[in-house]
Amino acid sequence: MTPAGKLSLGCIADDYTGASDLANTLTRCGLRTVQTIGVPADDLDLPDVDAVVVSLKSRSIDAGLAVSRSRSAEKWLRGRGARHVLFKICSTFDSTDAGNIGPVMDALRADSGETIVLVTPAFPETGRTVYQGNLFVGSVPLNESPLKDHPLNPMHDSNLVRVLARQSRTTVGLVALADIAGGADAVRARLADLSGKGFGAVIADAVFERDLETIGAVALDHRVSVGASGLGLGLARALVASRLVKSDTSDAISDSPVGGPAACLAGSCSQATLQQIANAEAVMPVLHLDPDQAVAGKGEARRALAWARERLKDGPVLIASSSTPDEVAALQARQGRDAAGHAIEQAMADIAEGLVQSGVRRLVVAGGETSGAVVDRLQIPGFLVGAEIAAGVPVLRAVGASAGEMLLALKSGNFGGPKFFSDALKLMR
Repeated sequence: MTPAGKLSLGCIADDYTGASDLANTLTRCGLRTVQTIGVPADDLDLPDVDAVVVSLKSRSIDAGLAVSRSRSAEKWLRGRGARHVLFKICSTFDSTDAGNIGPVMDALRADSGETIVLVTPAFPETGRTVYQGNLFVGSVPLNESPLKDHPLNPMHDSNLVRVLARQSRTTVGLVALADIAGGADAVRARLADLSGKGFGAVIADAVFERDLETIGAVALDHRVSVGASGLGLGLARALVASRLVKSDTSDAISDSPVGGPAACLAGSCSQATLQQIANAEAVMPVLHLDPDQAVAGKGEARRALAWARERLKDGPVLIASSSTPDEVAALQARQGRDAAGHAIEQAMADIAEGLVQSGVRRLVVAGGETSGAVVDRLQIPGFLVGAEIAAGVPVLRAVGASAGEMLLALKSGNFGGPKFFSDALKLMR
């Protein structure tokens, strides 16, 4: 593992697919990057790296638990010499008024002794921009996008200054696009002014990639920042530009093939994933789980595994628990929101475990919560980051997995093109 004092960037991600997205971004920018699952054990054998992304499943859990896990991750990263820690959140700022972005930010700010924290979920490459503090998904405000119907964290306010202020104990301000366009020194002056007035956090506008580079350069003056993978891009480029790290664009993943059966699991209910499942129907067998049966007990997972085992010898299969927003709402009304979500996540984890026991060593998973449940069940401690399948989604090679060599792809619901599942399998040899 990288000796203490050598780790240039530490990152704490609030879900596993977001962590993969960030690790992919850092790798593309030339940082040697490893993604871990949870806070690593001290004896986990990792190669020398510039950045470590600690993946937590903390986006939708109790805020107090999210805070304690994030603080443990920060302590581990600081112990390895991390000069700056990025708290990685979703580019759609997924959270409720109870958190968890604000509470975790407050805790990390206090632990690091920072007076003010830069916050931006902008990532123009994926259509996420922030203007006058308002988050846009493509051309529409967040509250008019499909995220308004998110089953766990429905987003009904696009103004992130208001959203974060409802979650945080500190006063939240804005660094507007005019300040960002003025360059790093203009942003530093704005932060100093706001900090002097008692503001503890600011939402930073960003519309173009160059805005992220400016924000990243300023963020490195501080010990903590909060943002999506776009901010990771800004931080990575600032580290390379300052020569704090030497850019290495070679793949961090071995080219040795894994082979064997391959399978796909889809739990996301996003419009993008639903379309990707529909396209997969033309090229591989697809099984749609009965959600009520999945909630009722283990029988539905056993049925899915029996179905898959009959077909894996002939090629990849896809098993989906994904449903439309209306179908999800109806299921939650019948079964209870939390009970339904937990039961389906565990059913997908049961299926993943059974697939690996059946010899599957290449696994594609769509959906943040589903990916978290699957990786937890498989007890994979970390990944090397490889080739990019789609923007924000790399091939991952398992490190320290009990099942041995494995390749995985963990996709956030809205990511990837229409033929994502086929594209992923082509790169996972």
